[in-house]
Amino acid sequence: MNSTSLRFVEEATLHKLSHFLPAQNPLKDFVHHNTLHAFQDKDFFTALQESSGIFGYKTFLPLSDFRNKLKNNQINSEILDKIIYQKKGEDNFSSWKENILHKNYDEAIHPKIGKLRSLWKEKYAINLDKSTHGILFRILCSYLDQGISVWTFPVHQDGFLASIKELDKNGVFSIFSTARAKKLLEEDTSIYKLLQILVGEGLYFENYLFDQQFSHPGWSGMIATLESNPTSLLDERKITLKELITFELLLEIDALDKKFGENWEPLISKITFDAENLFSQSAYSEYFEVLSIWQEAFEWTFYNQALTGLQHKTSVKTSKETTKFQAFFCMDDRECSLRRHVEALEPNAKTFGTAAFFNFEFFYQPINGKFFTKLCPAPVTPKFLIKELPRKKKSAKDYHYHKKSHSLVFGWLISQTLGYTSAFKLFLNIFKPSMSPATSSSFKHLNKKSQLVIENTNPKETIKGLQVGFSVEEMANRVEGILKSIGLVENFAPLVYVVGHGATSVNNTHFAGYDCGACSGRPSSVNAKVLSFAANHVKVREILAERGIVIPAETQFLPALHDTTRDEIVFYDEALLSVVNTFSHKENSKTFTNALANNAKERSRRFDTIDSNLSISKVHEKIKNRSVSLFEPRPELNHATNAMCIVGRRSVSDHVFLDRRSFMNSFDYEVDPKGDYLAGILNAVAPVGGGINLEYYFSRVDNHKLGAGSKLPHNVMGLIGVANGIDGDLRPGLPSQMIEVHDPLRLLIVVEHFPEIVKYAITKSPATYEWFINNWVNLVALDPETKELYRFVKGEFEIYKPVSYNIQTIDNSLEYAITSSENLNITLIK
Repeated sequence: MNSTSLRFVEEATLHKLSHFLPAQNPLKDFVHHNTLHAFQDKDFFTALQESSGIFGYKTFLPLSDFRNKLKNNQINSEILDKIIYQKKGEDNFSSWKENILHKNYDEAIHPKIGKLRSLWKEKYAINLDKSTHGILFRILCSYLDQGISVWTFPVHQDGFLASIKELDKNGVFSIFSTARAKKLLEEDTSIYKLLQILVGEGLYFENYLFDQQFSHPGWSGMIATLESNPTSLLDERKITLKELITFELLLEIDALDKKFGENWEPLISKITFDAENLFSQSAYSEYFEVLSIWQEAFEWTFYNQALTGLQHKTSVKTSKETTKFQAFFCMDDRECSLRRHVEALEPNAKTFGTAAFFNFEFFYQPINGKFFTKLCPAPVTPKFLIKELPRKKKSAKDYHYHKKSHSLVFGWLISQTLGYTSAFKLFLNIFKPSMSPATSSSFKHLNKKSQLVIENTNPKETIKGLQVGFSVEEMANRVEGILKSIGLVENFAPLVYVVGHGATSVNNTHFAGYDCGACSGRPSSVNAKVLSFAANHVKVREILAERGIVIPAETQFLPALHDTTRDEIVFYDEALLSVVNTFSHKENSKTFTNALANNAKERSRRFDTIDSNLSISKVHEKIKNRSVSLFEPRPELNHATNAMCIVGRRSVSDHVFLDRRSFMNSFDYEVDPKGDYLAGILNAVAPVGGGINLEYYFSRVDNHKLGAGSKLPHNVMGLIGVANGIDGDLRPGLPSQMIEVHDPLRLLIVVEHFPEIVKYAITKSPATYEWFINNWVNLVALDPETKELYRFVKGEFEIYKPVSYNIQTIDNSLEYAITSSENLNITLIK
C-alpha cells in the first residue's frame, strides 16, 4: 500500500457521506425529521454556522427580516435588550445593540463544498454535471421505479451495478460512449482507482466525493436511506451509495474521454490550493452571533406570551356533573383547535392528546394487500401484523388506472372511449370538485365495516416472521402504558372516543406528510380500532384491574377518524355499543359535527380563496371542496406555525388560546411521580415534535436547498420522490406551499412536573438528552404546585420570570381567530 492510499479510507468516507446527506424516506413513508440531523451533536447555533459554511445553507432569516419584525412588534424590544444584556453584559450592551440594529454585514455565503469540482468547468471548459446528471438521474429513476415503468431493470435482484453491466452488455445501445469506461465497469474497478484517474492525488479524494454527491444531494440521500433501510421500498431494489459513486465516476471518465480522448490530465495538475478539511471548526463570526441573538429574541417573544398565558391562566371551576365523554386525540398541533371547540360545545367532555399510533406498533395488511403497511413511528420495527378480513362489498375502481391501460390494445381502447369522459370530468372538476377513486382519502384507509384480526389466538402462526395479532397480555401491557402515560387511570366516562387522524387531497405528491407522523405518514384509523378493541376486551380489563386500573363494565371505547383537510369524522364499530351508549353517542356525534364545522371556519382564515365571514355551513362546504380540488396546492397548511408542545394535564392550557401552534401531549404528574412515563413521552416528543418543527424551520429559511421549492413544477420520479422537470435532482424537505406562513422558531416544550423530575426524565436516554442539552428544542418546567417556571439552560434549570406582557381575555375563540389571517397573540378564554 503506497502513501497515497493511506490518505483516503473509502469506508470511512462513505460512512461520513451517508451521515451528512439528506435522510428522507420515499414519498409513501414521508416522515418529518431534523434536516441537520448530522450536526445534532453540536450546539444549535454552532451547527447553523458550520452547516452554512460547509454546504452553503441559509440557516437564519435574513437580517433585514429580523429588523423589520422589530419595527412591526413581532419581536419584543424589551426581550431583545434582555438577551443582549445577558450575553454581552452592561459594558458592551450599547455597542452590540448598535451592531444588531444598524451595522451592515457581508451576507454572502461561500461554501466549502463545490470548490474542487468546479475546476472542471474553470480549467477544462467542461460541465460534468450537465454531461452526466441527465443519464444518471434517468437510470436511477428507472432502476428504483415503484410502478410507473412497464418494464423493470434486468437482474435488479443482484444489485445496481450488476444490472448496469447486464444492460450495457445486452442492450442495443451502450450507456457509455467510450471503450475505457466500459472496460473499467467490466473489471469492477474500485472507487480509489477511478479517483486516481480523475483526481490523481489521494488528499483530495474525500473532498471530491463530497463535491460530487452534494451536486445532487436528493438522489444521493435517497440511495443512502434505501441502503440502510431497503424495506422502505415496497418493491425492493438492491443499491448502495458505493455503487452510485462508482457508476457516476465512470460516467465522468466517459464524458471526459469523449471530449478529450484518453490524454487528459487528472485534476491535480490544475489544483493550486491545499486540500481542505471540510469539517474543521468554523472561525468566529460576529454576523452569525448577531443572527443568533435576533433568533432568540424572535423565539422568546412568542415563548414569553405563551408562558405568561399558561402561568396566569385563571382557574376554572370544574362541573360537578359526571363526565359526559372522554376523547383521545393525536398530540398533533392540528388537533389543538378541534379539542378546544369540542370542550367549548360540551363543557363536561374531557380530551387527551397522545401519539396517534396509540401505543400499538404493527404492520397492516388490507384486503388483497400485496404489501404490508407500517403503522407506527418510523424508527420502530414492529413484530406484529394486523390483517383485514374479506368483506362482500369491493372498493370502487377506476379503469383509467387499470394495469392493462399500459397494454397496446386495451390502452388504445381506454384512450378512445373513457378518454373523452375523462376530459369532460376534468372540465367539471374545475367548477365542482368531487371525490374520485384517484383521491387520496383518509377514509379509504379503513372501510367503516371492515373487520380486523386483532387478537392472536395461535402464537405459532406467523406471516413473514410477524405474529398475527396481539395476545391478551400484550394488549393489556399496551393499554396500561397509554392510560398511565396520559393520566387516565380512574373516573372513566361511559364513552371514550379514540380519534385517529388523516387527510384527503388530490394531485398532492406530499400527501403522506399530511397524515399521521406517528403512523409513518398514514391515517391512524386502524390504530384507533386496535386500541378500542383491546380496551374493550374483558380479559384485558381483568388484567388491568389487577394492576389498579378499573374500567367500569358500562364504559366502551369507540374508534374514529378525523379528516384534517375536510374536517369530517367517521366512527367505527357503532353497532357494538350498548343501548344506553348508542343514545349518548348520537348526542355526542352532534357535538363533534358542530366542533368540526367551527374548526373548518377557524382554519379558513388562512386561505385567501375563502371568505371567513360567510356562514359556518358555507365555509365548511368550501373547505371540503378545497380538499379535492385538482388545482389546489394547499389542501391545508399542515403543521405550519407549530412552535411549542405542552406535556401535562389539560387544565394547564384548556382556557388558553394557542392559535393552533402547540402540540399537546397529555400527562399527569400525580400518576407518574418518579418520571418514568414522562421519560417515555419525551423520548417521542423530542424527535417527533422536534423533527416536525425543525423540518419546517429549515424548509422556511432555505426553501431552495433545504426545502423542496414550489410544488407546482414537481414531477413524481418513480413514485419515490419529486423533482423539477424530468431530469432534476430529488427535492428533500417541504414545498413552499407548506411553509409560507410558518415562523421559523425552535420548539418550546413545556412540561408540567417538578424540575428535578423533568431533568431525570430527559437524561435517561442520551439520544433524547442531546435534543435538550444542545438546544435543538427549548425546555421549560412548570411546577404543578407553585406555577413557577424553570428554563433549562446549560444542563440545569433556572427560574424564569416572564417579561411583562398584558395578556388579553376573550369571550369566544372562534370570533377572535377569524379577525386576522396572521399569527395571533396568545390570549385567555373566559
